Amino acid sequence: MNQDSSAGKSRLFIWFPLLFAGVLALGMFIGMKMQAAAPSVVAEGPDVLSENGLGQGKIEELLRYIEAKYVDEVDREELIQEAIDNLLAQLDPHSSYIPASELQEVNEQLEGNFDGIGVEFLILEDTVVVVTPLAGGPSESVGVLAGDKIVMIEDSTIAGKGLESRDIINLLRGEQGSRVAIGILRGSEKKIRRFTVTRDKIPMHSVDVATMLDKKTGYIKLNRFSATTYEEFMKGLEELVTKKSMKDLVIDLRHNPGGYLQQASNILSQLFADKDKLLVYTEGRAVSRNDYETTGRPFFDVEDIVVLIDEGSASASEILAGAIQDQDRGVVVGRRSFGKGLVQEQYRLRDGSAIRLTVARYYTPSGRSIQKPYKGEDPDAYDEDVYDRYKSGELSGADAGDKKDTTKYFTAEGHVVFGGGGISPDVFVPIDTFLMNDYFVEARQLVPQFVFKYAQQNKKALERYKLASFNSEFFISDTDYKEFKQFLKKQDIKEPAQLSYHIKNELKLLLKARIAKQLYGDVGFYTVLNETDPMIRKAMEILKKPNPLAIKGK
Repeated sequence: MNQDSSAGKSRLFIWFPLLFAGVLALGMFIGMKMQAAAPSVVAEGPDVLSENGLGQGKIEELLRYIEAKYVDEVDREELIQEAIDNLLAQLDPHSSYIPASELQEVNEQLEGNFDGIGVEFLILEDTVVVVTPLAGGPSESVGVLAGDKIVMIEDSTIAGKGLESRDIINLLRGEQGSRVAIGILRGSEKKIRRFTVTRDKIPMHSVDVATMLDKKTGYIKLNRFSATTYEEFMKGLEELVTKKSMKDLVIDLRHNPGGYLQQASNILSQLFADKDKLLVYTEGRAVSRNDYETTGRPFFDVEDIVVLIDEGSASASEILAGAIQDQDRGVVVGRRSFGKGLVQEQYRLRDGSAIRLTVARYYTPSGRSIQKPYKGEDPDAYDEDVYDRYKSGELSGADAGDKKDTTKYFTAEGHVVFGGGGISPDVFVPIDTFLMNDYFVEARQLVPQFVFKYAQQNKKALERYKLASFNSEFFISDTDYKEFKQFLKKQDIKEPAQLSYHIKNELKLLLKARIAKQLYGDVGFYTVLNETDPMIRKAMEILKKPNPLAIKGK
């Protein structure tokens, strides 16, 4: 298991050298601050500090002197955090410190579930509105319905209080088996309905959808690699093969930040018929080489494979894409991936916090490390790399970009690949630069709120459609779009005078896709979007060739 994290930046009291040195040492023992990217491996390790007899006596002594004698009042925790943040700047971007208050939530992202009441909600006009109670979840079982407004949690009124989504989540989540009372307004009713919901384990699905693109091609979209991803993937694959007669497969790893390495290797094993074929290996200064190989026991026959990646595909996503590419098992389509090839282990600390420390690098079957450079004169360069790719024209195809490592590696069939900066696709698909438009970026964030209201107001008209007829017959009219513009205007988002026809059509498509999601779930959302998705179209074009691998060349 492994997790990415971001280096924190902070200033120490530079005029006090002794404090600087002491606090840095303390930071080494305690940990680092998280970054946004995700892990490749996260494992519980031994208490190395205790084993080596590295106590914190000197640091404690120093802090006691400061608290007792220093001229000004100091905050002990702030001093410690300063040290943690500064130390991270000296290490890699993915070693991280997780405060005790955040550890449970961080672990939930990887474990694939959390304890809660099981509702998807939006905040509309300062009111929490239930988009849908999760099927079989605690809220559905007590009678909560889509469209219900949650106005009270326990004895506190939450409507009109300016609360953020994170605040609501914190109030609704709690230990499995515990109870929470919620007050709900339904429809035009004035009287509050009260429900007591017993919190339970709520799954966080890592497979968004498993569906068919045509009569022989399956599509599986993975949003992360959590503890349940392999099981979810196999359920989806079984459905596609046994009930839909799937032959070829498109695996969508776009915007997937990674997660557990073992989950990625388990999935890969199901895509290779041969036994003992190398998928990935890890190695570090204090960690010996560990090979991950195929089992030779796939449950289903999958013929041709295309993997979709982009600049947001990291860690375990790159492991999967790299193995498919290096072993010439399929074709990788899209744009150069993030470039995260470091392995972390997790260590619990005495105060309930944790440290995730980079202990190794992972290598694709050809022997390449795809970790992009992180040591240089500019401390912000690592975090700004993707933006720099956009500015340079790499994402749009105007400039292929400089390779960070020009060393040649070779796939199983002799195709040349490079390391040192992510997985470069076999077939490049440029980003749509129109969608980087500021108006589009702002407008798309409010699409879910508008669509929820729209679907409620047009419920009867929409209910007559099935997914297939909705996709072919329903379109966002100019009147609908005008209503959307008025909705945006109320949020101080005004359409530019010279708005391109392309952006307008993309917003209409997104509105239709979100309505489909409201009606049919994620399968509806992706059914609508995939029809015009450039990467999907390229994947289908490749899979229609007699020998898709021939496109890779030499």
